Amino acid sequence: MTIEIRLHHRFGAFVLDAAFAIERPGVTALFGPSGAGKSTIANAIAGLFRPAQGRIVIGGRVVFDSSTNIALPPRARRIGYVFQDARLFPHMSVENNLRFGWRRAPERAGAAEFARIVGLLGLDDLLGRKPAKLSGGEKSRVALGRALLASPSLLILDEPLAALDAARKAEILPWLERLRDEAGLPMIYVTHALDEVARLADSIVLLRDGRVVAQGDAFDLLPDLEFANLAGASPLGAVFAAEVAHHRDDGLTELAFDGGTLLVPRLDAESGTRLRVRLRAEDVMLARVVPGAISANNVLSATVAATRAADDIHADVQLRCGNVKIVARITRASFARLEIVPGLAMFAIVKSVIVDSR
Repeated sequence: MTIEIRLHHRFGAFVLDAAFAIERPGVTALFGPSGAGKSTIANAIAGLFRPAQGRIVIGGRVVFDSSTNIALPPRARRIGYVFQDARLFPHMSVENNLRFGWRRAPERAGAAEFARIVGLLGLDDLLGRKPAKLSGGEKSRVALGRALLASPSLLILDEPLAALDAARKAEILPWLERLRDEAGLPMIYVTHALDEVARLADSIVLLRDGRVVAQGDAFDLLPDLEFANLAGASPLGAVFAAEVAHHRDDGLTELAFDGGTLLVPRLDAESGTRLRVRLRAEDVMLARVVPGAISANNVLSATVAATRAADDIHADVQLRCGNVKIVARITRASFARLEIVPGLAMFAIVKSVIVDSR
């Protein structure tokens, strides 16, 4: 389903002037610093805010067009919206909160679909509780379920983890991954947290000062040095898709990806399972010759694609390993000693690998 967005609105000195299209399924992250216009765009898509000018088309259906005075009300747009603070009804049980969304659906799901959503989000044991008896992560899962049971064509999540502490974020992230992989629903995920983008997003729209400054595939943008400059953040070492290839007898699992093979501690996943792999730039070392007698299990052949001075001490080196971008953050002294230039063949020594679902 294609989503087309073009908005213009002035708030005093701040001008929102953003245009982009979402042309692929999965999670699109609206990413940028606070005050960039992310939530305003989300509210405009959902019909909670009417911009002065613009046009919003969802799956070929015009839901807003200032030139023809089209502005469908929120309920008619079939958009599920999950707010930062969950907004559950305190007097209702979890089941009745879920059924509130179900009753408002233009086409109510059957009992089997209700049970599927409850199972998808692990809510079976919570149905009889009131919101006051739920943790922050549990409230977020209920809010997700209520939004899904309204049978939306699009799901918007506006900073859903911002109000949670680190432990509750760790609790809810696997459920968001599962929702991404199994719901079959396009999602717009509003956040200023790069780690959430790296773990969840399939594509990214980067906003600054009310404008789109970059857009593209998450695997391409996150380890891109220019994107890091625009985002005002450090580049990731890498984010890419891999597949479980083989479980070895020595307790390691082989992951196959476009640039070769990685070894990780044994995973509880069947061969052929698709995973998302993340590397920290600080966990990638570089060598000009194949290193010998080292403890690291992963040494990848790569070619230098780009470089930049990260700060007074460090340099970032972007490499190509097959079609995968990998970034190493090394000292500027090491950068000079190795005489690193674009086009140079090198070896990336990966000290640590983070593996997420899909």
